[in-house]
Amino acid sequence: MSLENILSITGKPGLYQLKNKAKNGFVVESLLDKKTSIVGINHNVSVLKDISIYTYTKEMPLKEVFKKIAEKETNGPAINHKVGKKELENYFNEVLPDYDEERVYASDIKKVVQWYNLLQENDLLGALEEE
Repeated sequence: MSLENILSITGKPGLYQLKNKAKNGFVVESLLDKKTSIVGINHNVSVLKDISIYTYTKEMPLKEVFKKIAEKETNGPAINHKVGKKELENYFNEVLPDYDEERVYASDIKKVVQWYNLLQENDLLGALEEE
């Protein structure tokens, strides 16, 4: 599986794995609780493969950021995404020293760390290598 099948849905927590396309949306499975649901086409859905993080030189695909976190953590879990803003920023600065601090907010870092941990818990880090 690749990051093409992993979705973030605005207004819903965590990440979702695309199971099937339905007539009026998508059939997805939550990586948090493994529950299957249908997401209508009116929801704002982002495919992880299409998300990038701003750096001072370019936009870095999320896949590359996840690889850097996996490298730092030897494929283990990252810090908890619920830690304080400063701790998150310091951690992210270790992983991606040239991230654009004016355009990448603490809330973005929090999502990236949470998403990485969800992929790691669900043994989906291998998806980073498949693409």
